[in-house]
Amino acid sequence: MKIGIAGHTGRVGQLLVAELQSGRHPALTLSGGAARKAAARHYDYFTTHDAEALFKISDAVIDFTLPEATVDHAAIAARLGKILIVGTTGLSTAQEGMLHTAAQAAPIVYAANMSLGVNLLAALVERAARALAAADWDIEIFESHHHNKIDAPSGTALLLGKAAAEGRGVTLPSPVET
Repeated sequence: MKIGIAGHTGRVGQLLVAELQSGRHPALTLSGGAARKAAARHYDYFTTHDAEALFKISDAVIDFTLPEATVDHAAIAARLGKILIVGTTGLSTAQEGMLHTAAQAAPIVYAANMSLGVNLLAALVERAARALAAADWDIEIFESHHHNKIDAPSGTALLLGKAAAEGRGVTLPSPVET
């Protein structure tokens, strides 16, 4: 399967490229990478700033970019019927709705955090919030990050907040509405 990386020059994008080039996954090959700006250095694989070009040569694209780009990538995936795996965080409720709409035409996987442990934690947070009466128990989420962290609150914090809200039977408002 040919895998493209949208955001291949970012922190996670570089890790994904290295993993695909490692040879540990013989069924997967790196088809290329896309980034907003033209690359300042030469890569030993196809690179472009035209996301559609990457989708056309890929069976699936993994997206760790910015919310605005992710929405555009979802529209391309829907138009071309390509698989899109989204790890971008910081999407507004409206942008998540756009992903959902695009998923009607193409396979789209979206997770605020791809870690099995974090997703298990979210399920436990939901159960705890349901079990502990709101009148007697407060829920607070604290987080800290490296200085290069782009989104705050993080997708993981929002995932845990949504799980707690779900357990309490309330809606967590989106911190960013567009």
